[in-house]
Amino acid sequence: MIEDELLKWKFKLGSREALSRIYQKYVHSLLSLAMGLLNDPYEAEDVVQDVFVSFAKSAGSFGLKGSLKAYLAKSVVNRARDRLRWGHASGRRMNKYATVPPDPGELDQPLVYGERCEQLSRALAELPYEQREAVLLKVKQDMTLKQIARLQGVSVSTAHGRYRYGLESV
Repeated sequence: MIEDELLKWKFKLGSREALSRIYQKYVHSLLSLAMGLLNDPYEAEDVVQDVFVSFAKSAGSFGLKGSLKAYLAKSVVNRARDRLRWGHASGRRMNKYATVPPDPGELDQPLVYGERCEQLSRALAELPYEQREAVLLKVKQDMTLKQIARLQGVSVSTAHGRYRYGLESV
């Protein structure tokens, strides 16, 4: 995207406005991703905040040539994995009935949205982590199977299988 390229350039030059716009543009989708991975709204908020704090600190050395959205999504996935690995996310009781934060444009039908969101959150919480990650990255972050495979450290066919089995289970 042209806007993202301009934002990356301005961010590297130290523009607070660019950082603010990046945050506004991606915070909801990243919270949704983190919530889907961790099933805990507090941990999800912590992960996204950590990602943006680290991102803000990298302004002077930032040199991303690829997709800003994919970079931020990968950062959230890696932080979520770390939380799960370190046991932070399991320190609180995992709430498989927690709902994914809504995108602002989807609030016109709150009752229908709330019910569907709750059903989806429950179904996602039941998936094995690798499948849940693949589904959320593909559906919520529009990542390609090749990008998902690279992030998960598996072949494209394995990433495709995780995505497909995840969708079939949901």
